[in-house]
Amino acid sequence: MNKSELVARIAELADLTKKDSEKALNATVLAIQEALVKGEKVILTGFGTFEVKQRKARSGHDPRSGEHIEIPSLKAPTFKSGKVLKEVVR
Repeated sequence: MNKSELVARIAELADLTKKDSEKALNATVLAIQEALVKGEKVILTGFGTFEVKQRKARSGHDPRSGEHIEIPSLKAPTFKSGKVLKEVVR
């Protein structure tokens, strides 16, 4: 499912126009992004949790040259699915 298909499905389920559904989806994604940038967790009970985790620096290798490289530490967004979502998907 791509974004336009998701917008159409939201419009259908929530009895909204596609334009309003797209605004709602865009606002939701923006709100999640803003919270993550601030270092906050976003918990959607039954669906899952979005958060930013710090990855440690590590060594790796360049697959093209085989050369060893140092990979710096970085912040990465993560998602952990909730219990209800896991059960529904099974």
